[in-house]
Amino acid sequence: MKLYRLRTVQNLPISVDQAWDFLSDPKNLKTITPDYMGFNILSGADRKMYAGQIIQYIVTPIAGIPTKWVTEITHVKDKEFFVDEQRFGPYALWHHKHFIKAIPGGVEMEDIVDYKLPFGVLGQLVHPILVKPKLKEIFDYRYNKLIDLFGSL
Repeated sequence: MKLYRLRTVQNLPISVDQAWDFLSDPKNLKTITPDYMGFNILSGADRKMYAGQIIQYIVTPIAGIPTKWVTEITHVKDKEFFVDEQRFGPYALWHHKHFIKAIPGGVEMEDIVDYKLPFGVLGQLVHPILVKPKLKEIFDYRYNKLIDLFGSL
């Protein structure tokens, strides 16, 4: 089974505290997710992120088919990084690291997603035509939404 990686970096003209306050609140994930994804948090978003937190969502990534997704926040270092891992959902593996660091004039935010697809060779065949472009589209939306919210460097 092939392991894929998506990495994005974005600089924003906000403080580390502002970036952390926004990103560590699970409710804000809906704000930076495209509306067509039908993103809805079912449970677990009642407080700021902490290690061991379980968050349940419904998403509709393909053809309007609702899919349950359960993630666990496995690591948190205040104002530096957190990691979410899929426990149940559409991927065979989903490991998403979020890093924040101060830079001149603002913060650098880096996302690294390592993921595997289910269905073996079939999953590998649909990756370049369906999954990879969809993930790029979702992270491009997030990038642009964060600029709308906070401006750009």
